[in-house]
Amino acid sequence: MSEHETWLTQEAYDRLAAELENLLVVERVRIAKVIQEAREEGDLKENGGYHAAKDEQGRIESRINRIEEILANSIVGEAPESHGIVEQGTLVTLTLNGNEQTFLLGSAEMADADTTVYTPDSPIGEAILGKKIGDELKYFAPNGREFEVKILGVKNFSG
Repeated sequence: MSEHETWLTQEAYDRLAAELENLLVVERVRIAKVIQEAREEGDLKENGGYHAAKDEQGRIESRINRIEEILANSIVGEAPESHGIVEQGTLVTLTLNGNEQTFLLGSAEMADADTTVYTPDSPIGEAILGKKIGDELKYFAPNGREFEVKILGVKNFSG
């Protein structure tokens, strides 16, 4: 799996595809109507509804672009077989400055109420990608803070 590819379960892929269809077919049309109605009210400089609708349109378009990128670069299926090496699609248990935590290393789109997700290009994801059980390392967060990490476990993510 290359650094630009994203692993997704079939369920996550289907959920994103449905969200994309809704954004393209329903939300684009809805926000266009809201913008048109706000335009008809007159002076756009002082029309708060118009500016709010344009902001929402920007968020919708941004989300459409993001989902299209994810789906175009995704590998769909079961998580890769774990060989005790940290890679996309694995549940990683580690200590971070002495505190144990478990999370999925994968797409943020995989997140649910029960699973914390870190992406492979996050600071911790980059630091641990390719490491194996028992490895110890240090990495620096974007704020300059140093973290000590020990990989305790790596297993397949079952969704």
